[in-house]
Amino acid sequence: MGDSSDEEYLGTDWLPYSARSEWADVEPLAQDDGTNPVVSIAYSQMFREVFDYMRAVIARGEKSQRALDLTTDALRLNPANYTVWQYRRDILRELKADLNAELDYLSEVIGQNAKNYQVWHHRRVIVEMLNDPSNELELTENALVNDGDAKNYHAWQHRQWAIRTFNLYDDELNFVDRLISEDQRNNSAWNQRFFVIKHFGFSPDLIQRELTYTMNRIRIIKNNESAWNYLVGVMRQGGKGQGLSSYPEVVAFVEEIYQAGNRSPYLLAFLVDLYQEQALNQKVSQSDQLARKVYGLCEELSTKHDVIRRKYWQYVATHLKNQLSKAAEQQQEQQH
Repeated sequence: MGDSSDEEYLGTDWLPYSARSEWADVEPLAQDDGTNPVVSIAYSQMFREVFDYMRAVIARGEKSQRALDLTTDALRLNPANYTVWQYRRDILRELKADLNAELDYLSEVIGQNAKNYQVWHHRRVIVEMLNDPSNELELTENALVNDGDAKNYHAWQHRQWAIRTFNLYDDELNFVDRLISEDQRNNSAWNQRFFVIKHFGFSPDLIQRELTYTMNRIRIIKNNESAWNYLVGVMRQGGKGQGLSSYPEVVAFVEEIYQAGNRSPYLLAFLVDLYQEQALNQKVSQSDQLARKVYGLCEELSTKHDVIRRKYWQYVATHLKNQLSKAAEQQQEQQH
């Protein structure tokens, strides 16, 4: 880490620690790479000096304001350094520092390092110490919306943690709906919707509402994997024994889309699952027509609409044939 760009972080007027009188009592501790390192990293002089003093401070166990300021310099140069973040937390506890000021500092760091796990982890610890999540939804919204990265995993993870830990579910569906409206293929937003709905519990009324919501979204963009996955996910939550066939309005909806000529691979995959389920739940003598539908859909998928997964769809068709064959054999044995 560290190169000529270090001055951009600490400033061209940065004064080396070795030239600061208040640090005269500290002997910097150089990094020990051994006598013959396989790869010698070309650290800048600024980077080397900051971390030499950082190692010295940690070695002597010093927890002071100057040590806290040193961690700030070190983390500007390498914001992914776990050891420095951990030591910074130790210093904050020792000094009984202003943790709200630390949150302000972290907002700045996250703005520049929104995909850095260590920064988000440190933020979580500080929020826990304060027992105050009042800034977290706004912070993550800025990371996801204003910074233009609506799929930032770390921001979503932190948002879910804050919502779950401090029971902040109430307005989350409105936020998620806004993101989905802006980008209906935002899988992260659909996942967040499922996270919220799961908390409230999958009552029949809620399931019906979500199915209607999702079908309306699919009507707008039919080739949307995120919406199809969500649709199936909600349908599977209807309780033990509930299958895709348990929601006739959805069955009618997808068959209507298919009859209208749409051949989205996600639509076809849904129909494969639906007709497989129906074929296996009926008497063998009545399953032949449904099985033929599955074989035809698998053929369409493997040769036209989802060729990259050709072997998978061939396997699905073969597996259903084997299942139905076994069921027929068992029925014959029972008759004899």
